Amino acid sequence: MTLQRARRLVKPVLYTTSATLVAGGLLYWTQRPRSLPGSQAAAVPPPAAHEAGSRVRPATFPALKSREEQIADLKLRGRFSAVAATDEVAPAAAADDDGYDLLVIGGGATGSGIALDAATRGLRVALVEREDFGSETSSKSTKLVHGGVRYLEKAFWDLDHNQYKLVVEALRERKYFLHTAPHLSTWLPIMLPIDRWWKAPYYWAGTKLYDVLAGSENIESSYFLTRSKALEAFPMLKTENLVGALVYYDGAHNDSRMNVSLALTAAWYGATVVNHMEVTGLEKDEAGALTGARMRDLIPGKNGKTAEEFSVRAKVVVNATGPFTDSIRHMDEPGARPIVAPSSGVHVVLPDYFSPGNMGLIDPSTSDGRVIFLLPWQGNTLVGTTDDGAPAITRNPIAHQREIDWILAEVRTHLSPEIRVRRRDVLAAWSGIRPLVRDPKVKNTASVVRSHLVDVSGSGLLTCAGGKWTTYRQMAEDTVDEAIRVFGLQTRPIAPPPFVRGETPADRRGRGRTDVDHVVDDAPLHGDCQTHRVRLIGAHGYSRTLYIQLRQHVDGLETGVARHLADAYGDQAWTVVAAAAAAAATDDRIAPAYPFLAAEIVHGVRHEYAQTAIDVLARRTRLAFLDVHAALDALPRVIDVMAAELAWSPRRAHTEWLDGVRFLQGMGLPPACWGVSRAEVEQRRGRRRQVEEEGEEDEEDEEDEEVPVTPDAVWRKHSPVLPKESPANR
Repeated sequence: MTLQRARRLVKPVLYTTSATLVAGGLLYWTQRPRSLPGSQAAAVPPPAAHEAGSRVRPATFPALKSREEQIADLKLRGRFSAVAATDEVAPAAAADDDGYDLLVIGGGATGSGIALDAATRGLRVALVEREDFGSETSSKSTKLVHGGVRYLEKAFWDLDHNQYKLVVEALRERKYFLHTAPHLSTWLPIMLPIDRWWKAPYYWAGTKLYDVLAGSENIESSYFLTRSKALEAFPMLKTENLVGALVYYDGAHNDSRMNVSLALTAAWYGATVVNHMEVTGLEKDEAGALTGARMRDLIPGKNGKTAEEFSVRAKVVVNATGPFTDSIRHMDEPGARPIVAPSSGVHVVLPDYFSPGNMGLIDPSTSDGRVIFLLPWQGNTLVGTTDDGAPAITRNPIAHQREIDWILAEVRTHLSPEIRVRRRDVLAAWSGIRPLVRDPKVKNTASVVRSHLVDVSGSGLLTCAGGKWTTYRQMAEDTVDEAIRVFGLQTRPIAPPPFVRGETPADRRGRGRTDVDHVVDDAPLHGDCQTHRVRLIGAHGYSRTLYIQLRQHVDGLETGVARHLADAYGDQAWTVVAAAAAAAATDDRIAPAYPFLAAEIVHGVRHEYAQTAIDVLARRTRLAFLDVHAALDALPRVIDVMAAELAWSPRRAHTEWLDGVRFLQGMGLPPACWGVSRAEVEQRRGRRRQVEEEGEEDEEDEEDEEVPVTPDAVWRKHSPVLPKESPANR
């Protein structure tokens, strides 16, 4: 009797205690203290403080080889075979008979990631890119680093294990992204509006499952917002039928600068990286096995010179050309079956007032069942994306008007009716080609899994295709692992690791100093994959307060510009501001409404292998993606600065103008501006500068009506970016 009474008393206590522990554990897990990437103090301190107004003395960074030196290294490891020359082996090439371990074709996210992975394992690697690093798909993404909530939903309802694995893999890689490049990537809350109460538990369960799959890799947990709180966080939302919202977290990044940083970091670790180098053919031995590739530098052709063709030898040739994968496979095997199913995705950029600066929005079920994001990005609002099969793969594809109209129509369904979403609000629009892995059983490209495949042809061409930006690092690791396994490559430890800032002991001894003042990366480079630890160039001295240090050290540097430099360059921003301060140009912007400095053009040429005006406008800065009209205005200035740096002839400068306008056509430049001359653009910019200097108000009122954009003939009647007296508007 006493035992039964004790049990009756103990059971409620045990149940209550267990429930309290479980609830407390869940509460702690969701609210536990976490460390945001970049919130810690910089691994490398900033330059010593000095009086404002004095010259900036940045820390010393390791110098990368120039592009000319990189090309010389390529020729050193191959038979020099100029088109008009004999088959004799050049003396320099004979000095190194082994060639490279890996020759990577393609300088997008995948190719640059492979080069970095191989270089940090001690392999000899070369990377060549026909255009610029990230010039195609890798610069035209949705700018998200995410597992993919829609993939998770498909995995659940379709019981698709491949979709599930992709989500788990991407969530793991998301954390590595934020650790290796905290200046280029950040966490972004994304709102999921709820218009029916019954959807709340469904979406809540989905976002919580997303959190659970992220596990320790997650930073913030999803949460529910009431209707009033949702409108407070996202004031532009339509109030009709809004009952609340769920907010979950994903990553966002600056994709093209991330791509450039990957290539530069690979060069930092000893890789040979060259942009604007076209592969013209593959070379094989008598048994049909690949031994290397033929290539030519495209820059001499831009200068009116004959480009020489030469060969580079390598034990393994890697095809990482994204949507152009099949073109390289056909060089290897003309009858090879295509493995890429191209999909076209269009994005548009709207002004900043269409979204709050710290909150994104997702519509998981648009009018035709697709997913669309509305995200704050680089001070503007990015909206996308469509997902349609691409009939053909072309360079610099143009976004079709019907796709832009569909995006704008979807945006209108979520924003307050009092906010007009007009075609004239579109600052830029572009189309990117996704290199999805072809599945013959699936017709709808939106259902194709973005997982990757690694394939070795009969001749030894190693191809990595498919995947997405978030999983580039895992794709690179799998590719290098396969190269090591199939071709027997021998990795080597890197000791001592390259220094990332300061001066080497040898440099200091040369100046009569015996103390050590240099920093190395803390990743243990023993020959295995360490790219989840290797921080990219600019990350070592970055912290979230770096912009304050820049602002305090440099007179005349505006806070907005300082933020931009810190986020775009990390600790390399010290080099940019030092150049700007030395030229008394800390407020010299290439576009008045954007924070990009003229000093960034010089930095891109001297330190980041920029070779064309579009390299700077689109991928060293992001002006072409943010505002196509501002990019057109800035194009003459960019050409002039680069011409002085690279000794361009007037003919080359004119070629750059034509190429620049042609590229901007693919970024949403209206057809009326396609034939615009440089003189007309400079005239318009000069008039605007004169008005600003005189402090006058522009007396011409804009018409408050829609600008007709669909028929090309209508566009040609009037160009909104040129003065009325321009010949283009007559």
